[in-house]
Amino acid sequence: MTERPRISARIGGISESATLAVDAKAKSMMAAGRPVIGFGAGEPDFPTPEYIVEAAANACHEPRFHRYTPAGGLPELKEAIAEKTLRDSGYRVDPGQVLVTNGGKQAVYEAFATLLDPGDEVLVIAPYWTTYPESIKLAGGVPVYVVTDESTGYRASVAQLEAARTDRTKVLLFVSPSNPTGAVYPPAQVREIGQWARDNGLWVLTDEIYEHLVYGDARFSSIPVEVPELADRTVVVNGVAKTFAMTGWRVGWIIGPNDVVKAAGNLQSHATSNVANVSQAAALAAVSGDLSAVDEMRTAFDRRRRAIVRMLNEIPGVLCPEPEGAFYAYPSVKELLGREIRGQRPRSSSELAEVILEEAEVAVVPGEAFGTPGYLRMSYALGDNNLAEGVGRLQKLLAEAQ
Repeated sequence: MTERPRISARIGGISESATLAVDAKAKSMMAAGRPVIGFGAGEPDFPTPEYIVEAAANACHEPRFHRYTPAGGLPELKEAIAEKTLRDSGYRVDPGQVLVTNGGKQAVYEAFATLLDPGDEVLVIAPYWTTYPESIKLAGGVPVYVVTDESTGYRASVAQLEAARTDRTKVLLFVSPSNPTGAVYPPAQVREIGQWARDNGLWVLTDEIYEHLVYGDARFSSIPVEVPELADRTVVVNGVAKTFAMTGWRVGWIIGPNDVVKAAGNLQSHATSNVANVSQAAALAAVSGDLSAVDEMRTAFDRRRRAIVRMLNEIPGVLCPEPEGAFYAYPSVKELLGREIRGQRPRSSSELAEVILEEAEVAVVPGEAFGTPGYLRMSYALGDNNLAEGVGRLQKLLAEAQ
C-alpha cells in the first residue's frame, strides 16, 4: 500500500521565516560563547514603555480579563484604534471596521484568507517581507512579483504594476514604509497607484506597521486617505509592535469594510478566539497615549540609519541607498559575488551571508529571503556601539575580497 504523505502539501510548501531563522542561529552561536552581532531581527532594541507595562500588570488583577472576551477585540481597544487611526493618518473609520489580531502576521494572513479564492493573483512588490508570499499561498492565492531595485529607490511604478496585472489579479499588496528596504512612497505616487488600483477594480492590502518611522523629508501617507474612493476596497493592517517596541506582546489589527472585517472575525473566532486580554490592555494604553516613546526611538534610528549607510558605502563593492523609513538598510552586494574571501568564493548573497556569519560573526539576512538575490538586509534597530562594531567587522572582512 502506498504511504500517504505525513505533511499536507499546503503546509509542507511553506518556507521557514528566514529572518527568524537567522536570528535563531545568531542566538545559538552567542549561547555557545561566540560574540555574534545580529542585524537580522526586525525589532526595536528599546524596552516597552513603562506606562504600557503598568497597564498590563494592572489588567492581570481584573477578573474580567481572566475570561473569554469578544473574539474580534475588546470594544474599548477597537474604539481607541479607530481614534488613533484618525489621529495618525487622517483615516476615519468606525470601531466596527476594526479586528484585533494576534500580531501583524495574523492580520496579514486573515486578510488574504478573507479576500482570496484559489488562483486569485496578488501583486507583490519585491523586495518583500518574507511572510507575504507564504500567507498568500496559504490562502490559496498566487503571488505575482513586481521587482524593483536601488535605481528607483526600491519603489514600483504604475507602468510596472500594469505590466504585471492580468485578468486574475485581485489584490495589490502595498507597503510604505517598506520592510526590507526602508522605501517610502511620496504622497503623489501613493495617490497615482491608488487611482490605478481603483480604475482597475483591484483591492489593496496596505501594511502600515512602520507608519511612524520615517526620516528626513519623507512623509507617510495612507492610500485610502489619498484616494478616498478606494476605501471600500482597501484593507489596512497595522499593530503596536514597531511603534511602541512591543514585538513580543502580539497585538495587531485589520481595518477594512464591514463585510470583510466580519468575515475575517468569523475565521479568527474558530482559529484563535480573542487576543490575550493582558496584551490588549497594554495595546490600549499604547494607542491611547502620546507618541513621545516613538519620537525617542525615531531619533535614535535616524542617527543609526545615517551611520550604517555611510559605513556600508565605504566598503568597495557595496552600494547602499539611504532608507527613508522603517529600520532597515538594504545594500547591494552584487559586485562582491564570485570574489574570493578567506579562501571561499560565495556565488550568491545567501552564501555570502554564511561567510559573513562564520568569519566576521555578524548575522545578516540574504536578499534571497526577500525575492531579490544579490542584496543583504541589515536592521539598524540595535545599539550604536554594536552597530559600529558589527559594520566595522564587515568592512574588515569584505575589504579582503579579490
